Amino acid sequence: MKTYASWKYLLLIAALVFGVIYAAPNLYGDDPSVQISLENGDPIPADLGDKVAASLKNANLTPIGSRIENQQWVVRLDTEEQQLRAADELKQDLGREYVVALNLASKTPGWLRAIGARPMNLGLDLRGGVHFLLEVDIDDVRKKAVDRIVTDVPALLRKEDIRYTGRHEDGNTAVLDFADSEHLEAASAAISKEFNEYQLTTLPDAPLSLQIKLSDKEAKRIVDFAVQQNLTTLRNRVNQLGVAEPLVQRQGTNRIVVQLPGVQDTTRVKDLLGATATLEYRAVADGDAETAAATGVVPAGTQLFYHRDTHQPILLKREVIAGGDNLVDASSTVDQDGGPAVSVTLDSGAAKRMFAFTEKNVGKPMAVLFKERQVVTNYNAKGEPIREHREVEDVISVASIRGVFGKRFQTTGLSSKEAHDLALLLKAGALAAPVDIVEERTVGPSLGADNIRKGFTAAALGLALVACFMIFYYRVFGLFAVSALLLNLLLLVAVLSLLQATLTMPGIAGVVLHMGIAVDANVLIYERIREELRNGSKPHSAIEAGYDRAFLTIADANVTVLIGTVVLFALGAGPVKGFAITLAIGILTSQFTAIVGSRALAQLCFAKRQLKDVPIW
Repeated sequence: MKTYASWKYLLLIAALVFGVIYAAPNLYGDDPSVQISLENGDPIPADLGDKVAASLKNANLTPIGSRIENQQWVVRLDTEEQQLRAADELKQDLGREYVVALNLASKTPGWLRAIGARPMNLGLDLRGGVHFLLEVDIDDVRKKAVDRIVTDVPALLRKEDIRYTGRHEDGNTAVLDFADSEHLEAASAAISKEFNEYQLTTLPDAPLSLQIKLSDKEAKRIVDFAVQQNLTTLRNRVNQLGVAEPLVQRQGTNRIVVQLPGVQDTTRVKDLLGATATLEYRAVADGDAETAAATGVVPAGTQLFYHRDTHQPILLKREVIAGGDNLVDASSTVDQDGGPAVSVTLDSGAAKRMFAFTEKNVGKPMAVLFKERQVVTNYNAKGEPIREHREVEDVISVASIRGVFGKRFQTTGLSSKEAHDLALLLKAGALAAPVDIVEERTVGPSLGADNIRKGFTAAALGLALVACFMIFYYRVFGLFAVSALLLNLLLLVAVLSLLQATLTMPGIAGVVLHMGIAVDANVLIYERIREELRNGSKPHSAIEAGYDRAFLTIADANVTVLIGTVVLFALGAGPVKGFAITLAIGILTSQFTAIVGSRALAQLCFAKRQLKDVPIW
């Protein structure tokens, strides 16, 4: 037999070392833990460790470990029962300024984490976690569309110098009243030319009134866009939470499914998913705000708000200079006085508007309006929950414009927690419409452990059956195939762990299926060796020919399967993607182990031996 290149042996050894190191973290498992952080997002105080130790001692609990990890205080316990007891005790003793959450902390040693070796992420069906079904408020989307009509159309008519006598909203439409038919026709022509997405009709009982509403096609487009934007925003928010491989996908017309593996304490997640906090930068209007607040009569083109701290009424112009949709980046920081602040960066369009506004209004006041939609749950006489929406709109800052600015600036007037949370929300993006949590399910880790046991049993049984068949049918070469298969599984787990892919039950199914597919390459090689022997080739020549001439056939077979997995990944979602990823990585690793791994074993065993026959019959 030809000499096998030394670099191939070295490559095989390197692959084996890589597989052992990066698959090893999956053997260590997790500790039930309690993680503690300050509600306002500030760093952990130095005396927290003593408080935690005293609280656990009073509850007769001895933790495995208690220290700062990833800027949070993590207490590791032996059992889930101790975890729940510790969480209850710490919540009572530490008070409301601390957030106490349940979690699972990896037991991977520090030296492995230092080189990027971490265990695979487990999906909701294996690790446990929470499942949310969110519903997008379609009525709010339509209301915003009507608000745009009320704002855009009068601005156009003023520009065209077309007068109207009154305006009001009627459900999902806006109605303009005119003094005569001439003005009505001129307005109708101007609106149709500028806004072709609006549908215009005259009312039978009011011939001088023009009803304006969105066309059915445009209304559907706006709803679809709002749901899609919410989908993107929620994905960004979940990514900011640091949850590994979450599932966020659309369901039906106006619902979104969110699954967060490993999350056990849902309070913080629910607050962040449903939060609609954003900022608006507006000009302060001229006028007597006190009189407007007392009489309820607000000048045209303005809105009445109140300052959060002083509770003084403030009149703001309706036009928004820049809003949450215009923010490109946001981060919590401190201002010149050391107070909490949010540093924001605007997109190009808003930056130009801000620059033009500040350039013309140096010395004049500009206000920052904080808007948030809160969901309050009350209970009726039967004890059934009733969800009510409450709009919070406060002016958090009114300051004179000291100089011209545009793209980057700071916003103050917030607490540390508000600055931290608002920066997170603004960076992730504003929701196009509010969402309500209509369904919430928690999957316990015990169910996941049962799934893991069943999946492991299925994989072990599949491996044993494949090994028995290969050894029985191909004898010594069957042992080579089984060794290559074991290396293949080791590399598969190592690559999945390195990529931090999420393993689910369909992923385990992909592993089991892959074990059957992986030996196909060896079967092709060994059958080719048998064919060469039947044609009269010498043993060494038959072995070489089997590996050399079967390569293209193996490549063709695996490419077709790989194309199928790519299609599954592109068109599938959630578990289907997990199945496709597992299968695709397995195909690539099997190419290496079958061709390089099993051949290296054959070379070591037979290259320097005189063979009268090949032990493959």
